[in-house]
Amino acid sequence: MIPKKMDQQAASAIKSILQKLNIDNPRVLIDLEKQTVEAQEDDYSVDDLLEAAGTLTPERGKELLEEVNKSREEWNA
Repeated sequence: MIPKKMDQQAASAIKSILQKLNIDNPRVLIDLEKQTVEAQEDDYSVDDLLEAAGTLTPERGKELLEEVNKSREEWNA
């Protein structure tokens, strides 16, 4: 996908709409066909991930991984 530059007025209008949906991430993916908005999460460093890994039980980690995989399947469908 080739990024398209938009003017300041259009960017401000879209930001205003997203704020009404409680989306304040600086990066989003808008799918007009599916009528969805996907907030792009910030990339985390390996250190951040390793630090967080110790706070989850193995069972909860497995549940979260299943949720992520299910969400990816839904977005790709």
